[in-house]
Amino acid sequence: MMAAEAAGVEFTGAENIGRYDSSEWAERGFCSRCGTSLFYRLKAADKYIMSIGAFDDQSAFELVGEIYIDEKPPGYNFAGEHPRQTGAEFMESLQE
Repeated sequence: MMAAEAAGVEFTGAENIGRYDSSEWAERGFCSRCGTSLFYRLKAADKYIMSIGAFDDQSAFELVGEIYIDEKPPGYNFAGEHPRQTGAEFMESLQE
C-alpha cells in the first residue's frame, strides 16, 4: 500500500469508517461499505498512516521511503534514492 503520514486528521463521512484494533498499540481503519483500507493508526502517538488512495488529489505526494522491503513482491522495485527498511528495522523505529 502506498501511504502517507498524517496529523490532525478529520474525516468526512466518519459514519462509514470501521475501526479494528489490530494490536494493543495500533488500529486499522476501513470503509465499512466497500472494505477499502483507509489508515493505520498508532494509538499512543495518535499518528495516522493514510492510504494515498484516500485522497482526491495525490499530486503533492512523493516517495520518501519504503518499509518491509524484505517482504515486498518482486515487481515492487521503486527507483530513486530513499530510505528502505526491513520489517524488523521498521518495527524497531516505532519504539523510538
